[in-house]
Amino acid sequence: MARRQTPADAVLVTSRIRALVACSHPGPTVVVTVLAGLLAIAAGIGVDRVALTVAAVLLGQLSVGWSNDAIDAERDIAIGRRDKPIAAGAISRRVVAAAAGVALSLAVVVSAVIGWQFCVAHVIALASAWAYNAWLKFTAASVIPFAVSFGILPSLATLAGPVPMMAPWWQSAAGALLGIAVHLTNVLPDLADDEATGVRGLGHRLGATPSAVAAFAAVVGGTVVVFVGSVGTTPIVVALVASVSVVACAIAGLIRALRTPDRMVFRLVMVAGLILAAQLVVTAFAA
Repeated sequence: MARRQTPADAVLVTSRIRALVACSHPGPTVVVTVLAGLLAIAAGIGVDRVALTVAAVLLGQLSVGWSNDAIDAERDIAIGRRDKPIAAGAISRRVVAAAAGVALSLAVVVSAVIGWQFCVAHVIALASAWAYNAWLKFTAASVIPFAVSFGILPSLATLAGPVPMMAPWWQSAAGALLGIAVHLTNVLPDLADDEATGVRGLGHRLGATPSAVAAFAAVVGGTVVVFVGSVGTTPIVVALVASVSVVACAIAGLIRALRTPDRMVFRLVMVAGLILAAQLVVTAFAA
């Protein structure tokens, strides 16, 4: 006879679901998925294809987040990362690794349903992200997966259409520069912990201040590329407001980074990056 579920069982299941969600890196997962969805809507590919694109990207991002925490579990436990569910004992590494594998498989299946061109591009982006989690984060080439995956992101929207095509060069270039900024920004809060467990990516080799400077330079480069590439399609006022906002954040952040690098520098880079992402979406709608 099957045992009846008790309130304690329900609480345990709920806590494990919450831990699994936390392991997916929900913030970046949601941001990338929403960005992909907005770009797909801007591409005018139809509601059904937008939904499939969002599903494929969401599953892919879940696989990336879960694989990251599963691969990093031993390091997180070693340095006592209580903010990490596996290290805190809230969920097992095996469960998170299994979830990553299932999400990856489903992402590939949904991508194949959309079309082979989309599937190839998405698989390359996911392979790049998984390679970062497994190995490249320890090397000076750690920035490459972010440039590759974010550079491909705009094309996922256009490749999902009834007539698949690559995104304009300037969207891909801006995406790659945004990815570089995201990577160099992400490492800023965890430099000490990462160094303690042997992670020596590009940001760690450069140091906090040079990484912040490079991140701001990448964002400014991205907004310039979008401004130039979208000339004639985007209202000049919109383009100028976005570009000036990014440059203003960059100047404020650079001044602070050169004086006293702190979490405010991290926040300013993130704000500049979000403005660039918004600029990319707006110009995609206008194109």
